[in-house]
Amino acid sequence: MGWDALKLWGDDATRVERLSGGVANDVWSLRVGGGLAVGRLGSRSDADLGWEAGLLQHLDRNGMTVPVPIPTLDGRPFADGLMVMTYVEGGPPASESDWRRVAETLQQLHRLTRAWPQRPGWRSSTDLLHASTGTRIDLTAMPPEGVARCRAAWARLVGREQCVVHGDPNPRNIRVTAARVALIDWDESHVDVPDLDLALPDNAAGLETPPMTSPRRRPPPGRLRSAGTTSTPSGDWPRFGPSDRRHATAHRPLERRSTTRWASASMPILLRPRTMLPSRGRQDRGGDQRTALPTSG
Repeated sequence: MGWDALKLWGDDATRVERLSGGVANDVWSLRVGGGLAVGRLGSRSDADLGWEAGLLQHLDRNGMTVPVPIPTLDGRPFADGLMVMTYVEGGPPASESDWRRVAETLQQLHRLTRAWPQRPGWRSSTDLLHASTGTRIDLTAMPPEGVARCRAAWARLVGREQCVVHGDPNPRNIRVTAARVALIDWDESHVDVPDLDLALPDNAAGLETPPMTSPRRRPPPGRLRSAGTTSTPSGDWPRFGPSDRRHATAHRPLERRSTTRWASASMPILLRPRTMLPSRGRQDRGGDQRTALPTSG
């Protein structure tokens, strides 16, 4: 049905503006019931979307600020692959104190979702010690030595408590105001080890060994550095150059590239299993919101 399904939210429900480019989803700002909302159209199964909708409703009921599914006129949280959600205002983290607030918000998520069931079709890091595929993951596409290094890192997580992880807490998916921190784009959320969410700038979560920092290459305070990149402000993630994709970091997907060395001796301790993307690198995949929208409702 595609975007024709939007009529299920009312005759006045209309698309306003496409949000910055998606690969897995088509994401638009909307007008629904006279207010601003966000619509995400994709190919996820009803079971997958039901899991995400239930999670967001649970977090909202327990005091977290998240995009909440707006039901159709007949009460469904999504329809035909389309989910319509409340718009969340705010900007990206801009300081070390902002990132500490982000860490506290992620830790609240982890406390609220202990013993939460796994997202249908997804695998945790420790599941991938034995499984080779899952939603958006195909370890068979990687060189065997890369798989071995990843599994050696994931093996260190065996036995740790698991909960829901956001899966992609980069600055574009965080909305900060003076009063609260909100997390958007829950497209990568699933059950895993909470430390995988907490590799944040300036070690904001206070991890004993900051996973994004190589023990052989410590960045200056407030800066992040990765092989093949220049230093970037703490609010930005390092971007890999096309000629050097050796490092799979906790906030970047493992990328498929036939000429790539997948890891080095300075690989971060924690690796999040993520989407295998083409060699051109990760683009915005179309989450809940990707760009700031005018305040009008």
